[in-house]
Amino acid sequence: MLFVTIQELEAAINYWRSQSPSEGDELQLCPEASALAKPYALMIVQGAQRVPMDVLDGLARTAIQEFQKNK
Repeated sequence: MLFVTIQELEAAINYWRSQSPSEGDELQLCPEASALAKPYALMIVQGAQRVPMDVLDGLARTAIQEFQKNK
């Protein structure tokens, strides 16, 4: 089973934010960063250091995989 660390999720969120910065008055995150933000926040609340890849939804999994390819 493959895992993603909280540090890697944070780096991926920052990567996607740099690729597609928030715009407008509401400063909404791009879809990729938004998809990664939920598991990231849950990990912080739970004090988890890593999460299995298979618990991520499809968009979050794709976003982390694309980040891993491009880092």
